[in-house]
Amino acid sequence: MKDPYFQSRYKFDPSREVVWKEIVRYLKPFIKKGSVVVDLGAGYCNFINSVTAKTKYAVDISPDFQKFANHDVKTFVSSVSNLNFLADESVDVAHASNLLEHFDDHDLVGVISEFGRILKKDGLLILMQPNFRYTYKNYFDDYTHKKIFTDEGLKNFLVSQDFQVVHRKNKFLPFSVGSLPLPGPAWLAKLLIRGYMVSPWKPRAGQMLFIAKKK
Repeated sequence: MKDPYFQSRYKFDPSREVVWKEIVRYLKPFIKKGSVVVDLGAGYCNFINSVTAKTKYAVDISPDFQKFANHDVKTFVSSVSNLNFLADESVDVAHASNLLEHFDDHDLVGVISEFGRILKKDGLLILMQPNFRYTYKNYFDDYTHKKIFTDEGLKNFLVSQDFQVVHRKNKFLPFSVGSLPLPGPAWLAKLLIRGYMVSPWKPRAGQMLFIAKKK
């Protein structure tokens, strides 16, 4: 990626693919095969490439991201604050990872409103976010972070925007891929990640997972 942010804070890391395949495996009960799924702030497209769905969209502000999308993913270069290329109530599942913290309070309401607009009734919003409660020491090492979210703060924000939280993990994964070194063999890495996500013991945990239903 030529984008300065991708070159500094969000460099390509092949181990991300192993992690995301396990995340998608965990999320499988919430994503039906016949769903329309959109990945918001898709980055390297690890999530949307791994999902099984009828229709798959990916949105990112960086034009370079398109080269990472599989052939069955339709891409849009755009800010997630303007999704006018997607019709009202046309999406079953919207996913965003490490995205909302990059908006200030003023923009955030408009962004979440767009998410609500494109989701069908009872559609799901899947969010992975750094949890400030556990990452306060290095939360602002990312110079683009503008908004603080804790697990309770994110829940209250979603409820205030007419979403109902249906699944919640205050500690889901480490703050970054590099926070939990993975073993060399892919099969062993998969088992480690799979076990970590369901284990009550979460060393270095910093990412939370919220799944919310549009009312």
